[in-house]
Amino acid sequence: MATTSTQFPDDFRCPISLDIMSDPVILSSGHTFDRSSIQRWIDSGHRTCPITKLPISDPVSLIPNHALRSLISNYTLVSFPKPLSYPDPQSLIRTLIASSSSPLDSKLNSLDQLSKLSKRDSAVRRKLTESGAISAVLNCVNSDDDTGGSRLQEKSLHLLLNLSLDDDNKVGLVAEGVLGKVVAALRRGAGDSRAVAATVLTSLAVVEVNKATIGAYPDAILGLISLLWSGNCRERKEAATALYTLCSFPDNRVRAVENRAVPILIQNANLGLERAVEVLGLLAKCKEGRQEMIKFGGLLDVLIKFLKNGSSRAVQYALLTISLLCSYSERIRVLVVREGVFEICVGLLEDDNEKVRRNANSLILVLQGKRLSL
Repeated sequence: MATTSTQFPDDFRCPISLDIMSDPVILSSGHTFDRSSIQRWIDSGHRTCPITKLPISDPVSLIPNHALRSLISNYTLVSFPKPLSYPDPQSLIRTLIASSSSPLDSKLNSLDQLSKLSKRDSAVRRKLTESGAISAVLNCVNSDDDTGGSRLQEKSLHLLLNLSLDDDNKVGLVAEGVLGKVVAALRRGAGDSRAVAATVLTSLAVVEVNKATIGAYPDAILGLISLLWSGNCRERKEAATALYTLCSFPDNRVRAVENRAVPILIQNANLGLERAVEVLGLLAKCKEGRQEMIKFGGLLDVLIKFLKNGSSRAVQYALLTISLLCSYSERIRVLVVREGVFEICVGLLEDDNEKVRRNANSLILVLQGKRLSL
């Protein structure tokens, strides 16, 4: 996604190419790069981080940065305004803080312009968090204004999403009480509010401590699962992305299973949502997830379909899920062999993707009777 735009946050740019990243991945050093750029670096024989110059893991591990990719995707859909066409941010903040007495149009205008400014200006984000405007933004998230409540909600959620771009703000926003408002919008929002609310949770969950806090918050995971069940295409994708980010924390996997995530994920995977397969791969890492998955006879057919026709990432997680299930259940292992998965894995040993090759080899060993460590 090469672009010369100067209106994106610097964190959206690859440190190597300086272009906006289309497929951001995290190196073992903790730094994020565009996959194509870092892959060229690795293919050239380098085994150090381009930024720290320290050695990187061998084999090289490139972990997709789903939260950042989702944020970049949201902003590329927006037509960025010219900076000079907007009033001073401080005056907008004052209007927002006094929003309870401000006309609806003034509140909408302040939220809209602050959202546009904060997308690309960390100074505006800092002013907002330091000015006490967060409580006013949160009041707008669940406004009961019959004539413009849904518009206020959507614009204020977009503003919260922009504020969460800065890692320093992520924990602070949770401390300010953002979860209650975002979860409520996730369950009962109008327009695009539910999708944006899910994206906010994804962004906040990038910080490890927030994963536990969000997962334990009443109805947060349940709200995402409900959105995965009843939402439109965008809402289901954003909900699955948020679940994937949260379920990298082990306790949240159990919470997701307890809230009936497995059958809903299987249904979405059957409809072609690849992110659902990725979440299933994480849930299969816990005993409760495996116990639930083996109840559904159609799961294996769905996973095999992705082995044959999915993207490299979907194939990778389908292989992982099948390996974990086969190591857990001899009955599943027999079924997998009967369905010709062993032969599919042999073919995948020649795949261009190193993780696919590794997971295919692991599954072959499991099917030969060598159990995977659970």
